[in-house]
Amino acid sequence: MKPYQQIAIAECREPLVPIPLDIFATEHLHAYQKLGAPYGDKSPYYLREQVVARLLQAQQQLQACCPSWQIQVFDAHRPIAVQQYMVDYTFAELVQAKGLQLQELTDAQKQSIWEQVHQFWAVPNVNPATPPPHSTGAAVDVTLVDASGAPVNMGSPIDEISPRSFPDFFADQPELEAQQYHQNRQLLKQVMVSAGFLQHMNEWWHFSWGDQLWAWLSTGANPNPDPHAVAARYGRAEL
Repeated sequence: MKPYQQIAIAECREPLVPIPLDIFATEHLHAYQKLGAPYGDKSPYYLREQVVARLLQAQQQLQACCPSWQIQVFDAHRPIAVQQYMVDYTFAELVQAKGLQLQELTDAQKQSIWEQVHQFWAVPNVNPATPPPHSTGAAVDVTLVDASGAPVNMGSPIDEISPRSFPDFFADQPELEAQQYHQNRQLLKQVMVSAGFLQHMNEWWHFSWGDQLWAWLSTGANPNPDPHAVAARYGRAEL
């Protein structure tokens, strides 16, 4: 169990609503749909109503400082079945990248690879007390595109299993290119935080409002939180 999963949930039953995709940038086909993730006939572009409202605020803040730039929504509400699919997919990718064979892995190798996976991917459990953040409709993965529609370079791709994914990875690197990556990440964080979102500790692209991680970060990321001090607004939600 991760520390934020100790936070109590006071579900407010706010609905999932569609993200207005005419206002935000998206990929032509959702990244996980390209990989075969089982969304069925459900759109991946849903969030809780108040989370969508805050995302719109963040977009307005971005355009106030960078006219014609857009927030690009990479991922939003993620059903448990999709979470399971992507966790398994990421595990298999890491096995292949290490030149290993799945059927030949030792227990120690499996444990090591799972630890890498779960540093970035939440466990796809169905316990209502510990929902994966994206399953709540409160978490969103985002980046930026500039006025020409080109992706803004953040120094690493979304979902990379690497320290480069940590939000401040480039902060102390003196190279001009690294400093530009850091400034781009800071701009993204600035506009999202201005709308009330808080950023995942390990992922420059992941922001949330109203889930357990957000509540835990709101209390100062206390490693031993009082689960009743601040409650999350949102638990797991289904379309």
